[in-house]
Amino acid sequence: MSFKQPLLLIVHMAGLVIVSGAVPPAAAQGLNSPCGELYTVGQYGPFDYRYDRDKLPIVINNHFTAEVEALIRGITTKTPGADIDYTLRTIPNNHRALIAMMRLGEKEKTNQPRGSRYTVDCWFDRAVRFRPEDAIVRMIYSSYLNQVGRITDANAQLGLATNYAQDSGFTHYNIGLHYFDLKNFDQALIQAHKAMEFGFTRTELRDKLLAAGKWQEPVPAPISPAPQEHSAPELTQKPQ
Repeated sequence: MSFKQPLLLIVHMAGLVIVSGAVPPAAAQGLNSPCGELYTVGQYGPFDYRYDRDKLPIVINNHFTAEVEALIRGITTKTPGADIDYTLRTIPNNHRALIAMMRLGEKEKTNQPRGSRYTVDCWFDRAVRFRPEDAIVRMIYSSYLNQVGRITDANAQLGLATNYAQDSGFTHYNIGLHYFDLKNFDQALIQAHKAMEFGFTRTELRDKLLAAGKWQEPVPAPISPAPQEHSAPELTQKPQ
């Protein structure tokens, strides 16, 4: 399954989707959830990966180093799971850390890698609860669901991502690549057309659809006829 290229693309999409920075109400934080609460007393964060850039370096530099992201070794323990765990508790929608946790689970052949207090599913649950409108998280989640064979759920996440893509051609394009990986060619085509509509000109998605025999040129919008001008009726004088 070829989901690596879309993941590489979406890592660089941080900040392209306009969102609200409002803190969700307590009811949305997952009280009594097996995946834990997002806000706990005394914790650092949680912070939004896209917008709280001034708060992130202390976490990234001390826990999510290049070696941790590459799953080579941990900082606080020998294995990287604990450091990715801390990173995601502090920055729940950290796109790169979500990918790293997903890859670690695949590497260790488990849904709960060593050093992680939650399952991989839970980290995605926490990320979408924290910022439901983060389209990048939805795409990464969809790739994970595709990887584990939950195709219906993967399509559902992409549908939600589409709702939040707004007028970002880049985002629609990446959603289309994920739809293509799911073999949902109809939706991939719709997203390709959307990307073109919003001025995104990369052709990889179109080329993939062409090779699969699924490409169609977008249908031009019908041109409305110009309104006709009506001359004022001539006034005739009544006989005196």
